[in-house]
Amino acid sequence: MSSDPRLANLVDWIVGVSRGDLRHQMSPSDARDDVDAVITGVNLLVEELDLVYQQFEDRVEQRTAELHEAHLQMQKMAMTDPLTGLANRVALVTEIDKALTSFANGSATAPALLLLDLDSFKNVNDSLGHDAGDQVLKIVAERLREAVRLTDVVARLGGDEFAILIPDATMGIAQGIANRALDALSAHIELEDLKLWARASIGLRLADKDQSSYSLLLDADTAMYTAKDQGRSRLSVFEPVMLYARQVRNQTAAELREAIASDQLDIHYQPVVDLRDGHIQGVEALVRWNHPTRGLVMPDDFVPVAEEIGAIVDLDRWVMTAALRQFQDWRTRFDLDEDFQLRINVSAIDLQQLDLIDFVRGALKQNAIPPRNVVLEITETALITGADVERYSLLSLQKLGVCIEIDDFGTGYSSISYLRKLPVSMVKVDRTLVAELADGAKQNAFVAAILQLIRAAGLDAVFEGIESCEQAAQLRDMGCISGQGYFFSRPLPLAHIEELLVPGVVLPLSLVPHP
Repeated sequence: MSSDPRLANLVDWIVGVSRGDLRHQMSPSDARDDVDAVITGVNLLVEELDLVYQQFEDRVEQRTAELHEAHLQMQKMAMTDPLTGLANRVALVTEIDKALTSFANGSATAPALLLLDLDSFKNVNDSLGHDAGDQVLKIVAERLREAVRLTDVVARLGGDEFAILIPDATMGIAQGIANRALDALSAHIELEDLKLWARASIGLRLADKDQSSYSLLLDADTAMYTAKDQGRSRLSVFEPVMLYARQVRNQTAAELREAIASDQLDIHYQPVVDLRDGHIQGVEALVRWNHPTRGLVMPDDFVPVAEEIGAIVDLDRWVMTAALRQFQDWRTRFDLDEDFQLRINVSAIDLQQLDLIDFVRGALKQNAIPPRNVVLEITETALITGADVERYSLLSLQKLGVCIEIDDFGTGYSSISYLRKLPVSMVKVDRTLVAELADGAKQNAFVAAILQLIRAAGLDAVFEGIESCEQAAQLRDMGCISGQGYFFSRPLPLAHIEELLVPGVVLPLSLVPHP
């Protein structure tokens, strides 16, 4: 048997199988002996191994395909905003880089970038909740998709900020798409039986040669903030001068924090006057900034910056602390009426601070000022759109005993229904209504109706923006008691306002009591 040639062939075959050669088999002889039995067994083993290897290769191929698909999905997720399904910031920058490269090598015209920021979107989240806000963002995303071309890229950069990249554009094409986006967002959104608006301010930048994606984004963002400053819900095209304005704004932001910390701020006071006899009923505290190089800076130039950088609470509380301290000094030195009131503006953001009530209570106690002698002025929009925290603050302030006044009444939601529900005690009517008194009997009747509306709600009214004796007389004849404006006095620094706190002073002397 040792001379059987099949054994040598069998050994060679087994060595080949051990090396992975499963393509060949060995046929048994006609002898059907023990060697043939071994050959048949090895054949069966080779077939089984071949089947196992094939199944393994199939599984490896399937797993490789699954891993590749998972990788593609992860790439997509990494480049997609999960809420809206739009491209995210990373994807947008990638597409901007591609468009800028095509522009640089001459294979395409300049790309254009639109940056959109929704106007007053925070009010939706605060008044209706974040779920409602998410629904609004989804609707906005769909409307923007429908407003652009197939070649354009719509992205959500975060929050309520969106972008549209127009890869191959002209100024005309970009402006056309921007206006379509504005039109698409001008229609109301129906949500929970409510009608909402999600209008946006848009900044447009048509790229220059050799511009980077970072620079393009910065320029579009600068133009967008200019659109907001110009009145919102509009389109602003980037101009180089805007960069200077942004630089000034950034510098203002940096210097403002230092100003609050180092007492560079000052307070001017504007009288509130009894229209019947001209005596001063109280004063409104109005902050000013004594800038070391720019001189006296008015609040319109820095209060919006304080809100933007999150310093408005510090600013509000500096004003409240300084004004209450000064009020306590006046109460000691002057024979003020028992109902003389100090008015202090409080921002909507301050209403959201859980420690506001403790701060106000502490400041009143420290200066021994009765709460009823302090009026906190809060804008109409903040009162109406406030969420639970704001309502808690208002109710707690009311229980504390301070007076709450609706500021800028007549510019937003004015109605008797909410006047009766809000924990307020007085209303300051916006200057725009007073300015229109001279337009004729129709406008006068409208202002008189506003006054009746306020009184029907059991509230007192102050009319601001009085600039002439005629306006003061008209309001007095309507039955209005309190007024404020340049006709009586501009906001005055401390030394000058104290001259008006002397007993017997009336403003102005030309306004005589109605017979």
